Amino acid sequence: MGWTRKSKSSIILLAFVAPALLFYAVFTLAPAFGGVWYSLTDWNGLNPAYRWVGLDNYIEALTDDSVFIDSIWFTLKYVLFMVVLQNIIAIALAVLVETRGRSKALFRTIFFMPNMISMIIGGFMWLFIFTKVLPYVAVTWGLPFLDRSWIGDPKTSFFSILILSLWGGVGYLMVIYMAALQGVPKSLKEAAMIDGANARQIFRHVTLPLIYPSLTIGIFLTLNNSFKVFEAVFALTGGGPGRATQVIAMNIMEEAFQLQSRYGYASAKAMLLFLIVFLITLIQLRFMKNREVEA
Repeated sequence: MGWTRKSKSSIILLAFVAPALLFYAVFTLAPAFGGVWYSLTDWNGLNPAYRWVGLDNYIEALTDDSVFIDSIWFTLKYVLFMVVLQNIIAIALAVLVETRGRSKALFRTIFFMPNMISMIIGGFMWLFIFTKVLPYVAVTWGLPFLDRSWIGDPKTSFFSILILSLWGGVGYLMVIYMAALQGVPKSLKEAAMIDGANARQIFRHVTLPLIYPSLTIGIFLTLNNSFKVFEAVFALTGGGPGRATQVIAMNIMEEAFQLQSRYGYASAKAMLLFLIVFLITLIQLRFMKNREVEA
């Protein structure tokens, strides 16, 4: 039986996709399913012998591990601030840059450039700023509020992590929102202006509803990246002072490789992180999709 044109096209497409699917299956799906299995064991990551413990790792993490619970609450606080601040700042910058003329490309490059730098390198740069530059500026320019322990004080170290994360991530979202703003028809804005709407009303009732799909993507990306944050905290505070700024990813890494090499227990924590991100993302997408329809 001869090949139909549609079946040939499907085979060609599958041939192009197959290498990527193979790599994805080997390096992403297989380790993920392996993590689920090891989360039900007491494997230490090295010994070939281990035993099945069932849900004991999950029960211990949620009931007896106060450090892990604290890292969850700190991560949730970080996520809340990042979702709100990063998207608001990104939209504001997108609107601002879109109003520029010939300098639009320059400002877009400047704000996007931190996203091209490794967060580890960016963390060391900001560590130097917080520990050396800001105290010097405070003394030289008479700005005492800048002369504080940005890294060593738990109250301010959280905000130093936020500053670093916003600096590194706002530019990427800004580009997404700029693309969305460029798709808003000018005729709608002009019609609203003729009807007497001011700039704030035009943005609230015309522009914002039309960029809701991009806002859904922006919040989705921010949620996922914020829950998985590691490099910014590792480079800036290392989870300190003490464990005051330890996030979930850092707690998992510490459990698996630095304390007692409890790889199975760390895998259970990773599965709990996955469930948290999965459930919150589902709720966010459902809520935002409903808002898109209403808008």
